Amino acid sequence: MTDESPETNEPSETPSVSAEELHRRIAAGERVNLLDVRNREEFESWPIEGESVDATQIPYAEFVAAKARGEIAEFAADRDLAEPTIAVCPRGEASATVADLLREEGIDARNLAGGMEAWARVYAATELPVAPADASAGATVVQYDRPATGCLSYLVVSGGEAAVVDPLRAFADRYVADARARDADLVYAIDTHVHADHLSGVRTLAETTARGLEFDAELIGDGDEISVGDATLTALAAPGHTTELTALRLGTVLFSGDALFLDSFGRPDLERGDDGARDLAATLYDTLRERLFALPDETLVAPGHRTSGAELGDDGTFTARLDAVRDRISLADDREAFVSRVTESLPPRPANYERIIPANLGREDVDDEEGFELELGPNNCAVAAEGE
Repeated sequence: MTDESPETNEPSETPSVSAEELHRRIAAGERVNLLDVRNREEFESWPIEGESVDATQIPYAEFVAAKARGEIAEFAADRDLAEPTIAVCPRGEASATVADLLREEGIDARNLAGGMEAWARVYAATELPVAPADASAGATVVQYDRPATGCLSYLVVSGGEAAVVDPLRAFADRYVADARARDADLVYAIDTHVHADHLSGVRTLAETTARGLEFDAELIGDGDEISVGDATLTALAAPGHTTELTALRLGTVLFSGDALFLDSFGRPDLERGDDGARDLAATLYDTLRERLFALPDETLVAPGHRTSGAELGDDGTFTARLDAVRDRISLADDREAFVSRVTESLPPRPANYERIIPANLGREDVDDEEGFELELGPNNCAVAAEGE
C-alpha cells in the first residue's frame, strides 16, 4: 500500500504538495523553498514567484548523474539546499524522482504535484472592497488571479445579473458557477481589448451559458454604458497598448485592462509590431496623462495583469488607489522621451502571441488542450518599470 500525502489526500509514493496549497502558502507569506529541476532557460523565463519564495535551480540531469555516481548526499550538501524543499518540474514526474532521491538521504523534500502544468490551473478568487457611498453600491466585484501568468479577470454581480471582464477561456465554467453561487445569471462577457497572452473566454461563454449570451463583435464606444442589475459599467477609451483598448468604470473602480497596471503599463508593439510601436506609445502617453491619470485620486485601479513586482494589498487583492499608482509610474519625460524609453526597453513578446491573437479574433480555431499549452509561460504584456 502506498503512502497518502496529507497535502493532497491522494495516494502517492512521494509526499507532495498541491499547486493550490503552494499558492495558499505563498499568498499567506509563508517561507517556501523551491527546488526547480527544469533547465535554466525554462526556469528564468517562467518561475514561481512571491516575496516569500526562495528558489534554487538545479537541472534534473545533474541529479541523474549524481545518482549514477552514488553521490546524492554529497551533491545535495554541496548545494546547501534549504529544508523543507518542494521540487518542481513541468509535470511533476522528474521532480518526484528528485524528491525521492533526497528523502532517501534524510532531506525533507516534497514534490509539486502536477508540476508547472498544475500551477497553471490555479485560479484564486477574492472579493474587492467596493465603496458603499459611490455608484457601485449594491455591486459585488470578484477579482480572479491566475498566479502562473499574472492574468486578472473580474466578475461584477448586482441585482441578480453578472458580467465578467477579461474572462479566460480555460476558466469559463468558473465564472458561470460563481455567478450562480451568488444567485445571478451571467449576462455579459466583455474583453477590454484583444489579448495576446491568453485565449479569451468571451466566445466560449456565449456558447455555453444557460441564457445563451449573444456574441457581439461590435466594439464598445467611449462613454457607452452597460447595465448589470442595479450597477452600471461605463466605457472609457484607453488606446495605446492596442488601438481598441477600452477600460471600464464601476463607480470608483477602474477595470483598466492592460492600459494601466499597478506599477507599469501595457506594451505598445503587439498589435502593429515594431513599425507601429512608436505611434501607439505616443497614444499611450496621451491616454495615461490625459485620461487615466486625470481620474480622481480615490479611483481603485483593478488591472488586467499583475506584474512580477506587484504587491498583494492588505485586502488580499491586486488593486491600488490611483494616487499610489501615479507615484509608482514616472511620466516626467516629455512625450517623445517617453516614446523612446518605452520602445527601447520592451521585453520579449508573450509566448505564442502570433497564434493567440488570431484565435481571439476568431480567425483560427484552437482546441482546449492546445490552447492551454499555448498559454503556458509568462505573459510579458507590461513595459518594464524604470529602474528594473
